[in-house]
Amino acid sequence: MGAAYLLLLALIFFIVAYIFYGRFISRRLGVDNSQPTPSHTMTDGVDYVPAKAPILFGHHFASIAGAAPIIGPITAAVFGWVPVFLWILFGAIFIGGVHDFSAIVSSIRHQGKSIGEIIEDYMGRKGKQLFLIFSWSTLVLVVAVFTIVVAKTFVSVPASATASILFLLLALLFGAAIYRFHIHIGVATLIGVVLLFTCVYLGIVFPIHLPMNVWIYFLLAYIFVASVTPVWILLQPRDYLNSFLLYALILGAVLGIFIGNPKVHLVAYSAFHADLGYLFPILFVTVACGAISGFHSLVGSGTTAKQLDKESDARIIGYGGMLTEGLLAVVALTAAAVLLHSKYSAFLSKTGGGPITLFSTSVGNFMAALGLPLHVGVTFAALAVSAFALTSLDTATRLSRYAFQEFFENHQKEKQSILSKNRFIGTTFSVFFGGLLALSGQWKAIWPIFGAANQLLAALALLAVSVWLAQLGKKNAFTRYPMIFMFAVTITALVNLIIKNILIKNYLLALMAVMLLLVAVILAVQAYIKMRSLHNKLDTQTAEAK
Repeated sequence: MGAAYLLLLALIFFIVAYIFYGRFISRRLGVDNSQPTPSHTMTDGVDYVPAKAPILFGHHFASIAGAAPIIGPITAAVFGWVPVFLWILFGAIFIGGVHDFSAIVSSIRHQGKSIGEIIEDYMGRKGKQLFLIFSWSTLVLVVAVFTIVVAKTFVSVPASATASILFLLLALLFGAAIYRFHIHIGVATLIGVVLLFTCVYLGIVFPIHLPMNVWIYFLLAYIFVASVTPVWILLQPRDYLNSFLLYALILGAVLGIFIGNPKVHLVAYSAFHADLGYLFPILFVTVACGAISGFHSLVGSGTTAKQLDKESDARIIGYGGMLTEGLLAVVALTAAAVLLHSKYSAFLSKTGGGPITLFSTSVGNFMAALGLPLHVGVTFAALAVSAFALTSLDTATRLSRYAFQEFFENHQKEKQSILSKNRFIGTTFSVFFGGLLALSGQWKAIWPIFGAANQLLAALALLAVSVWLAQLGKKNAFTRYPMIFMFAVTITALVNLIIKNILIKNYLLALMAVMLLLVAVILAVQAYIKMRSLHNKLDTQTAEAK
């Protein structure tokens, strides 16, 4: 079978889903442009800043994409391409897209606060504190790991270091052009994109060679500045411009697949049990961002909700952003599926370069069908992926700062502590512990649990939205059933982790898995009690009305 048919099927499903199911979700959530968003009612010029839909889409998409939707599907393809393809397709449409869309809308109805704030409103302060501690810890781990990933990329691909530094300077100019000099967004974008690809060229011509530790300290300094700087100055314009790299990458790969139509060689289905573990739940944990990711709810209810210009923008940014990421995940899966099993296994071996190398090589071959030299296509793909790893890093830092500040917030505004108000303190704690973890190397021992933790975040976000909708007396089956499925995935994955690590005597990781399992169970029980109470109350009101 030709890979073009696989891609065409995904495109059709995603377009139809956006038009019809996206409209259905909008009605269920009560999206209403007559209600002002927090970016207008709480504008502060730092975090709450109204953004035009194209700019915010670029910022949001660049933040949620990163390298995960590439690494996940390629790694999970060990089960065969059919299970991965089906999960990306149906997961992105009915679970991931719903998760992202509803997280943004629920956040803007709660002053742009995180999912933790919604949990507090409907399940108490202890629930919120549990969620925020969990979120902050997970984000610090992301900061540590992506600092190492980006630093290693800068060392192995020096061109990406030069290009990334030039991107930062370009973002500052773009932000000033849009928000200070009020240059039309179309004109500014055209000039910005031309300069963006000029930066890529200059990176290739003038690569910067520096030791690993120098890049680590540089990155830690950068993410500190990115976290405390007003969002319109650096983070938003950098992510917006960087998104064009990913658009170009996806477009080039898609056109290359359609024109070249390479054959699918990888086995359709291998076995229920592979080296990674059992298909359920490992497939759903491994694919992660390609179908659903809890990190998306932190982005949506963290940075995105604070910049949403009007409620209807949540559909294109939340639901549309997830479907676009699903398309990227299909491209990544295709990059693996066109390889013979022996070559696929060689790429994933310890000496084979891993999923990113596999992806860059295959995409370079796809683009070769357009007449682009193979080495140029491979280099461009590697540069684009490294740019998005950096985007995930600076976004995770800002989100960890939000989680830190929200933890210490008091509902009585006059009694707010300095820990909840001062963005420099929250950023310092997040960067310090993230950097300490990165430099110590201890993140390697903890990282295996990240997949389950990430999907637990998704389950908790869907749980919070389901309770919120129940409180409003609205139908919530479209969030409740995905929430139940994600809890099943997460709890099964955590139980597997506990058993596996006890057997190999890795008691630290086993203990962490037990703690995550307890968080999941406690919040799930609290949510069940709350929704049961609301259901009984509604039944009583209905009976009295009769």
